[in-house]
Amino acid sequence: MKVVSTSISLIFFTLTSFQCAAEWSGDISLQNRYFLNDPQPQNPQQHNNYLSLSSEIEFYSDLNSDNKSITFTPFIRIDQYDDERSHGDIRELFYEQVFESWELRVGISKVYWGVTESQHLVDVINQTDNVENVDLEDKLGQPMIKASFARDWGMIDLFVLPYFRERTFQGVEGRPRSFPVVDTDQARYESSDEENNIDYALRWFKYFGELELGLGYFNGTSREPLFTLDNTGPALIPYYPQMQQASIDAQLTTEEWLWKFEAIARDWQKVDNASAQISDETFFAMTGGVEYTFVGVYESDADLGVVMEYLYDDRGIEATAFFQNDVMLGFRLAMNDADSTEALLGVIYDLDNQERLISLEASRRFSQNWTATLEVRGFNNIDRLSRLKGIEQDDFVQLDVAYYF
Repeated sequence: MKVVSTSISLIFFTLTSFQCAAEWSGDISLQNRYFLNDPQPQNPQQHNNYLSLSSEIEFYSDLNSDNKSITFTPFIRIDQYDDERSHGDIRELFYEQVFESWELRVGISKVYWGVTESQHLVDVINQTDNVENVDLEDKLGQPMIKASFARDWGMIDLFVLPYFRERTFQGVEGRPRSFPVVDTDQARYESSDEENNIDYALRWFKYFGELELGLGYFNGTSREPLFTLDNTGPALIPYYPQMQQASIDAQLTTEEWLWKFEAIARDWQKVDNASAQISDETFFAMTGGVEYTFVGVYESDADLGVVMEYLYDDRGIEATAFFQNDVMLGFRLAMNDADSTEALLGVIYDLDNQERLISLEASRRFSQNWTATLEVRGFNNIDRLSRLKGIEQDDFVQLDVAYYF
């Protein structure tokens, strides 16, 4: 891939051309993912236990300057069975310079938009690294030119995104995954420029006392693919339409309360697999809720947060997202101890068909350089027509042991 070879050339140029102070940090992690149920009969290649090894390393240099820097963050994972999950990525490789009244970032980077816990509707800059986890939190590096301007009326970020990254999907031996499998080799685009289509985005952000408010706009290739059926075999073909999306995200902090809200209006296309027709579509979606923190529960150092959110999509059962009329209840525990012990338990409940997604994430440092992370994912009462169909047997427990340096 052209963007990777160009980035590698830039890496070697950077590391060999600058004689300056540099900082290295990162982690090496061993992961075991155990599935509680046997694979479904239509997926005989799948397994119950998956081991994998991953590493993410960050190189940072200030180039002996107060206003210039280089950051390089490569990532790699080697999976026991799934060839598609064994992959590498340049999460970040960018040059940044701070001028008197604005900042410039050029290269491959990651940008996060959003405030809610259960899903991130407004987060559209980076592509999802779907093989890493089912929570859609992991992102691929995005080639970009980003200019940031700070003014009295707020902060505005302008983006030019010259190259598109396709979403990663599990292979035939991977779990959890959809059925049938996604064939990424046949990916199609609405734009004739395909992955070379130039996308644009902007975001305005400002604090109004305890209120954080952001307004965003994106014009380009959708990071979320649609799917068409392969007529020659049991496979899903990803299709990436063009889209325009306007968004708003807000968070209000009032003592122990956090009020959160995200909403989007998107103009793009939809696929009718029954007729194989592609047509235009405009829709609205939102996520909003509240988090209350009990500080020092039972006169201890621990804090307990209670999170409640509502997820809505006006397309209803035709929504391409997993959530269209759902509620989320979660509990966040922070022990505030020397070992940074914390946990988050969440349940998303579908008000239409009573599907339940259960998630537990917990972590604890057990020495100066070692951390253990436990994840539990459960999928209950999955409807036969649901977009989650295929993973109803894929409840799993995952343990990561990571060494940080």
